[in-house]
Amino acid sequence: MKIGKEGQSLFEVVLALGLATLIIVAIVSLATSSIRNTSFSRDKTIATRHAQEATEWLRGQRDEDWDIFSTNVVFCPTPPHVQCFDELIWGDCGSSTELIDNRFTREFSFPSVAADSISAEIKVSWSDSQGLHEVRSSTILTDWRSQL
Repeated sequence: MKIGKEGQSLFEVVLALGLATLIIVAIVSLATSSIRNTSFSRDKTIATRHAQEATEWLRGQRDEDWDIFSTNVVFCPTPPHVQCFDELIWGDCGSSTELIDNRFTREFSFPSVAADSISAEIKVSWSDSQGLHEVRSSTILTDWRSQL
């Protein structure tokens, strides 16, 4: 009668545990990366929405009255005429800038100001565990009613 080996050798057990650990670490790493990418995509979408909202607000200000709009731009600080628009009202960037949704800051600059056109650049920035990120948008606003 032959007596067979029962159970596993120590080498097989260590190998199985090592393989299981590698698989679990890979799954956790993949899940973490996926969550980080999803959060970044969500934040970028929100920041883009804030930039588009600001662009539409500027267009509305321009359409209400070009003279008042261009005066507000000219009275911004010296070029590039930087302004913060957390609440979408005209005001200087101060040292205590309020945050949009407690995470995002929105800044406007007007690098080129002419009598009949104003170049506007909007920057929405936020920071997370990966560092500082920003979304930029630019547009040229003209006094289109005078060209009719």
